[in-house]
Amino acid sequence: MESGLPLVRIDALSPLVPTLAGWAHDQWGHLHPGRSRAATIATFRADCGSQGVPSVFAAMDGERPVGMASLVADDMSDRRELTPWLASVFVLPEWRGRGIASALVRRVEQEAEDGGHELFYLYTPDQQSLYRQLGWEDLEEREYHGETVTIMRRDLSPRGPVPSAAARPV
Repeated sequence: MESGLPLVRIDALSPLVPTLAGWAHDQWGHLHPGRSRAATIATFRADCGSQGVPSVFAAMDGERPVGMASLVADDMSDRRELTPWLASVFVLPEWRGRGIASALVRRVEQEAEDGGHELFYLYTPDQQSLYRQLGWEDLEEREYHGETVTIMRRDLSPRGPVPSAAARPV
């Protein structure tokens, strides 16, 4: 299902930054122990690049954001070798089920591909089935700041998905 809502790039000066960063803080603040709402806003603002990594996008209903997603260099403090990341995919509860998250993920995928990134990552505690439907593959399951999450990857290269480590010849 296609949402039909416009997806806009958010820049660092946008008045929407505190709202979007607030959503991120409310949803995932526990994964960044000790980070205040103000620090989350500052970090989010820094992720509002003009193209490529980093970038933030919002799905808009008129002047009101109803969803967001980001492309960032680093989203998991102890897996810095993995980059870039799809991050902060969130849709307001009353807007879910309309294809907004899928449209936002596809927009971030396009941004990554346009920036020359064929392989990138995400982690999720509970949305594995959505991402699998969109072509993402499980990489590993692990504990991260007290929550079980799945790290997933997306290969956008013409050659297709990269075999898992277990399937690679030695």
